[in-house]
Formats: sequence, structure tokens, C-alpha cells
Amino acid sequence: MCGCTGFLTGASPSLAELENSVRRMADTLRHRGPDDAGVWVDSDAGVALGHRRLSILDLSPAGHQPMHSSCKRYVLTFNGEIYNHQQLRTELEREERWGRHNWRGHSDTETLLAAFALWSVEATLKRCVGMFAIALWDRQTRTLTLARDRFGEKPLYYGFAQGCGFAQGCGSARGSGGSVVAGEVEGVRGTGPVLFGSELKALMAHPEWQGTMATDALEGYLRFGCVGGETSIFQGIAKLPPGGLLKVSPADVLAGELPRSVAWWSAEQAVHEAMQTGRIEDPEAAVSAVEQALGQSVRRQMLSDVPLGAFLSGGIDSSLIVSLMQQQADRPVRTFSVGFDDARYDESTHAAAVAAHLGTDHLTLEATPDMALDLVPRLPELFDEPFADSSQLPTALVSRLTRKHVTVALSGDAGDELFGGYNRHLWVPRIWHKLKRLPLPARRALAVSLESIPSHRYDQLMRLGGWVLPAKLRLRTFGEKLHKLAAVLSSPSEQALFAGVAAMNRHPAALLVGQGQGRALDALFPALQQFNSMEWMLLMDTLHYLVDDVLVKVDRASMASSLEVRVPFLDPDVFHTAWRIPAHIRLRYGQGKWVLRQLLYRNLPRELVERPKMGFAVPLDAWLRGPLRPWAEDLLSSASLKDLPLLDTRQAQSLWQAHLKGHGHHAQQLWTVLQLLAWQRRWKPGLP
Repeated sequence: MCGCTGFLTGASPSLAELENSVRRMADTLRHRGPDDAGVWVDSDAGVALGHRRLSILDLSPAGHQPMHSSCKRYVLTFNGEIYNHQQLRTELEREERWGRHNWRGHSDTETLLAAFALWSVEATLKRCVGMFAIALWDRQTRTLTLARDRFGEKPLYYGFAQGCGFAQGCGSARGSGGSVVAGEVEGVRGTGPVLFGSELKALMAHPEWQGTMATDALEGYLRFGCVGGETSIFQGIAKLPPGGLLKVSPADVLAGELPRSVAWWSAEQAVHEAMQTGRIEDPEAAVSAVEQALGQSVRRQMLSDVPLGAFLSGGIDSSLIVSLMQQQADRPVRTFSVGFDDARYDESTHAAAVAAHLGTDHLTLEATPDMALDLVPRLPELFDEPFADSSQLPTALVSRLTRKHVTVALSGDAGDELFGGYNRHLWVPRIWHKLKRLPLPARRALAVSLESIPSHRYDQLMRLGGWVLPAKLRLRTFGEKLHKLAAVLSSPSEQALFAGVAAMNRHPAALLVGQGQGRALDALFPALQQFNSMEWMLLMDTLHYLVDDVLVKVDRASMASSLEVRVPFLDPDVFHTAWRIPAHIRLRYGQGKWVLRQLLYRNLPRELVERPKMGFAVPLDAWLRGPLRPWAEDLLSSASLKDLPLLDTRQAQSLWQAHLKGHGHHAQQLWTVLQLLAWQRRWKPGLP
């Protein structure tokens, strides 16, 4: 795992100028790669590549980057891991046209370069199993190629130093597979050199950087708690999409407009291929198929030249990954979890019980409000784009603990998206089945009735009657969920209902000055008519929530501690297997992740598996009223709010007062505002 950065100019700067600029950019990524650093420049071509290395495979100098191909045509800076690179080496050596090749080391970077030279970039990427972001300079054609892995596990930003926007058609571009996806771009426009990097802070370190806030990204950020799609928080700076590839020439730089990226892999196409390749209709066969695919993925991802362990929350996904790891290990797997003194959010006892049964070497970090207080001011530095999923806090804390003992950790992320693990996957179809029978006026009247009772009153009723309810019906924030339901009762479609339930803030435009009412919720998602409603929900969570939220959180929080996190569920064979299984089997008998549950029963007793889903959350509401209150009030002061005039000061402060009084659950909405203000204070972007 590493950090990569660099730039391409349309001119021929001096060697010293190139080296100084790219070294400064690479130094901002030291946390991603503390073990080694390297730069390579070509002043005639006006190109500079920078690298920071976290040594995982081949710890010797033979793994140093930027790395040249043996034919000297290509220079590569690469972030990530290619899990099947040994297999690729074997295939390369069998090629008749390959001839005799003397490998310098056993790094996957060297394997990639050899494959690019023999098979081409796109053909190589299609053979790769891994997570990666690459920047490849072709010295023969003088072309810079940027590419990103299938699911966007590894980040890659790019754009002009003075980005001025996107080409005509922004927001309605053709995504992979031909669908229309909100937040995609046709092309990037601007002036100055074209910059790229694993994080925005690397681009911001270039001496010609002039970043202007993309104000049209704010409503989407406030709605979902992240800046989604291909756009970024800066005008004219884009994210390379998952499965995307972009080729940039000096002529493009001089013209001030980059071509749109192309898809070397498409999730939608992969889903269609899986659904047409022998559907697995037998439930037991489905469990066995997942066991085989996921077991192989775990085996691949346990390859490491440094100590390796796993996150263990005690939930289904992480427990399954750890159980498969332990089956293949010759010693106890090292596992790590985080706990809280608030029982509503503490999963550490479940994790410890699972660890004891599986026989892992387990450690628990007892997180305290003081730890959060120390971490919160650093979040804008860790996430140099506004990001407001509060599970970023426990993820960063458990990453810090884990890094003290190992360098690589496997996680259970993506199990929910592939196998139907979120409550909305079960509740949205049920609610819509009933709602669609009610006339719209009746739905609106029901919404008014539900909202007439403050959410904290519902919570009191739940606490009073909780002892007579089954465990699966005891909701931690009952009032918040009822108010959330009330807000989406008038949804015109099942897709709109899903989008509303998935939103962090259902009325983001109300927090902005002069932003109108915003777009309809279902307009934020592509209209994939070829999928049924359940398949549509699973795919949308994979393409959007997983990519824009979960993977961003895991990457930034772990890399801040120089920890590499691997995600076995995002193996292409696992993805293919999941989509061969009909949705009604993945969600069976009213249970999410039915297939994963059955597989886990083979390794754990049911009493350790069957418990209410908690999620990786923190007691944010209490922390904001308690130890985080001075920090929050400083950001929400009138003087602070003046620095971001697009925010509605009265609305933000009203939300804060309601939260302090306990009138409803506003912690999530406040967290989006607070993280935006904290980010603005740290990075001080230009305003249009």
C-alpha cells in the first residue's frame, strides 16, 4: 500500500523545478508510505511521478518506485496490491514471445510493468485481481495513463492546477454499462499542469494550485455525508471512477481540456454476465459456492511479507472473514476490535466471544470520549474532502490500535452490499408494498401524525416497552427512524423511497442559502430498469454507498495510521458468485445475508451469530452534548459561519439548539455541517 502523485505539464520546466514540486506533493502522503520515497522526472516531456511506499511485498530495494520496466518504455507509480501477481508471472513466463526474463525481485509492481509491456494496459488490468490506483508514463508515446481498480478501493484524484469546471454534459455522463449516473463528468477543464494523487492534499501541495470550492457539490454532500460520484469538492478536480482508465497527453494539457475516462471494467456488465452464467437456484449450492469463492479470496489476500491480522466486530461479515482466515492459518490469527462504555454501541463483548470460539489472538481498544476528542480535530486532515460518516471515528481508532501490532488487516466490508445486509433492503419493499395502496393524501396525513410526536417521546416509549419486545424489534433510535419514515411517506416510487431512507439528511437544501428545493431523491440514482427492485437496491448500494462512503472511510482512516486494509468480499469471483444467486435467496425468510449466515453456522454456534444488527456507530449524540460541545459551538459560532456564507446560519444554529435540548435526533445532520465547517477552516478553499 502506498501513495502516488505527480503531474504533466504542457511545457518543459527545469529538472529542479519538477523534482522540488513532485517531492513536495509526495511528502504530503508520507502516512500512506512511511518506508520509502521516490521521484522520477523527465524535463523534456514535462512529467513528474512521485511515490511513498508502505512495504508489503518484497521489502527489498527491488520494490522501489517509481519503477521502470525492463524494456525502459514504461515508468510506474502504483498504489495497492495485486493478489494474483504470482499467477500472472507464471502466465507471462509461458508466453513464447516473452523470451528469457530475469526478475529483479518479487514485487507485484514489477509484475505489472512486465504485463503492460507484453499484454497492454487494459488487457493486464482485466487479468488483475486486486485493489489499485496506477499512474503509468509511456516514454514512447509520451502519454500518461491513470487507472483505478474495479470497485474504487484505492483513490485517485486528477485535474488542472487551476480547475475551472467540467466539460459540457457534466452530471449526465454515460457511466460504465451505459447508465446515466449523477455526479459523473464528461471531461475536465482548466489551466496549468494536470495534477493527480491518492489524496487531494497532494494536489494542493503543487505550487500552481488554486482550488475553488465546487458549491454545486454541497447539496449532495449534505444529503449523503460524502462528496459522491466522479466530482470532488473542488471545481475542475475529478475522481477517476472505479474500473476507469484515462489517457492524457501534453496536447490535452495545452488545450486545457481532458478527455473523459473510459471503463475497462463495468459493474453493471459484470452483473449481467453473472446473471446469465448459470443462476444458482439451490440455496445449499449457493452457500457452498460462496464458501469456495470467498475462501479463495481470503487465501489470496493473506499473502504478505509483513505481519497480518483482521478487524473483528463480532458481526456476520467480519466473523466470517476471520473464520475463513483461521481455517487457513497455522497459528492464531490476530484480531482487533473497538468498544465503548455506552452499551447501545458496544460490540466488543460479541467480538471477544467470537474470537474465543475461533481461537484468535484478540485485542480490544476501549474507546473513550477523550480519544474521540483528540481525534475529531484531525479529521479534516485525514479526510481532505468533507466527510461525515461518524463511523470514521471507531474505524480510525481501531486502525491505530491494529497498526501497533500488524501492517495489514482484512475487513468484512462489502458483505452488506453484495448479500443484502442493511435494514433498508428488507424494510423498503415491505413498506412500499403497503404504501402504494394508500392514496397520496392519506400518506401525507399519516406523515403529519407521526411527526406530531417528537422523536425523543418515541424513544421513551421504546424504552418503557422494550422488555416485552423481541430483540430484533428493539431499535436503538426508534424515534429517529419513525421520523425518517414519515419524511418519505409521500415518495412517488420504490426507488425514491429507498433513496430517502438511505439519505443522511433528507432536506439538505434547507441548510443552504438560495439553493431552492433540490432535485427529487430518485433523480440522484441511475434508472436501471433491467433490474428488479431488490437487485436495484443492492446494486445502488454497491455503486454509490460502498464506493463513496464505506471505501473512502476505510482507506483514509487506515492509511492515516499506515495500515493496509484488504476487502475479501470485493474479489471479482466473489462478486460474480453473489450475482449468480437470486436476490430472494440472498435475502431469505425475512433475513438479510441469509447465505452468509448459513456459511457462518458451519463455524460458529447460532447464538453467536443471531443478534440485532448494530452497525459500526458511536454515541455521537451524547458526545456532541458532552465532550465535543466546545468544539462544535466554536464551529457553529456566527464568526465561523460567516466564512462559509452558503450555509444558512439560522438553520444550522436552530438545529444545534434543538439537539442540545434533546428535541429529536439531529446528530447526523449536525455532523455533516460540522465536518464541512471544520474542513473549510483547515483547507480554506477559494469561493466562487
